[in-house]
Amino acid sequence: MPTMPPKSRFVAARDGLRLHYLDYACAPATRLPLVCLPGLARTADDFFLVAQAAQHSGRRVLALDYRGRGRSEWDTDWRHYDPDVEENDIFTVLADAGVEQAVFFGTSRGGLHTMRIARARPGLIRAAILNDIGPVIEKAGLLRIKTYVGKLPPLQRMSDAAALLRFTASAAFPAIKPEQWEIFARQTFEERDGKVALRYDPELIHTLDDVTAEADVEDFWEPFAALADVPILAVRGATSDILSEEIFEEMARRAPRLERYTVPGQGHAPLLLDQPTIERVIEFLNRRD
Repeated sequence: MPTMPPKSRFVAARDGLRLHYLDYACAPATRLPLVCLPGLARTADDFFLVAQAAQHSGRRVLALDYRGRGRSEWDTDWRHYDPDVEENDIFTVLADAGVEQAVFFGTSRGGLHTMRIARARPGLIRAAILNDIGPVIEKAGLLRIKTYVGKLPPLQRMSDAAALLRFTASAAFPAIKPEQWEIFARQTFEERDGKVALRYDPELIHTLDDVTAEADVEDFWEPFAALADVPILAVRGATSDILSEEIFEEMARRAPRLERYTVPGQGHAPLLLDQPTIERVIEFLNRRD
């Protein structure tokens, strides 16, 4: 089935803030739509290869930019970068797109949203893909994420940004090829006013204010239980410091319809740029209809 470039769509949140999402339309769409939710400081563009493949198989795909990320408007109050507010935004986008049931694909924070939405809106999620996230988040990984969110040294060129990513993350992502670091850099940064800038509001760092070495980390077993009644594909990066192997196994024990897939040579979170992972996702999707 021929694919079409995604359309950028905008809709007003309940508080009037301008939200953006990508709509990979498919005419006629013969399968359940796929709703893609990115990580904390990530954007809708992270899903472009998966979205194109799903669209090619006859499926409409929506990929969302949370407020303060990508092409969505930044909030003047960082306290609104909150899961409850973001989920209201997600429901606003779904209503605008006319989606009442879908398969959800959540990377990291997007996976937490997927679990919570399964509890809040029974019947909305018909199947789920969780990319390197589980009901228990490893504190060491959160502390690592806290070291870089909202921070960016002066960079002039996108090639410098790719080199920075490769230098800081290649130990956890030995399987990533040079050209994939370039793609990842363009997904993470943008060139603005003659320099490289973040594609999200740096104030997002405040969402991690409570993450300390001494603090307890909230678990999400209760919302996960609401998701456990539907088919799940749980993806884990082999070197992940967010989703442990023990929790990965426990998820399968508690959700009998859960399938596991480990991405070799990648950490948190797998970049969704390698063909084997994309093929595994599409194979799972195509059995959901």
